[in-house]
Amino acid sequence: MTLPTQGQSITFRKTLSVAEQGFFTGISGNLGGLYVDRTKAKAQGLADMAVFELAAGALFTTALARLAGPEWRIAEISFRFLRPMVLAETLAATATVTEVGESLAFTLTGTAGDETVIEGAARMARVCADV
Repeated sequence: MTLPTQGQSITFRKTLSVAEQGFFTGISGNLGGLYVDRTKAKAQGLADMAVFELAAGALFTTALARLAGPEWRIAEISFRFLRPMVLAETLAATATVTEVGESLAFTLTGTAGDETVIEGAARMARVCADV
C-alpha cells in the first residue's frame, strides 16, 4: 500500500445534469424550490436550478478515494459554499494532501471556470481490518 505524498493532488470534473439532480432529489427528499423549480430559481437570480450543495460536495469523494486508495475512509469533511452552482456548470473538485501520518488530511477546492465556488477540508482514517 502506497501512501499519497504531501502536496499531491487530484481533480475530478463533472457537470451535474437534470437527471442526476432528480436522483439526488429522490435520495435526499429535498424539494426546495431553488433545486427543483427553474422558475423559482430564476426568480431568485440564478441562471438555472441550483445544484444541491451536498451533491457538489460529494464529487470530492472521488478525488479523495483516488488519492488515498481503498484502505481509507472519510472521517471528517467540511465545506464552505461561496455561491450557488447551477445545473450545466462544471465543477472541478480538487483534493490536495496536506498531512500524511496515522490519518490523511486534505484541502478541498472546487472551481467553476476560473472561480472558486467551494472551499473545504477532509481527514481520512484507515478502514478497520475487522469491519
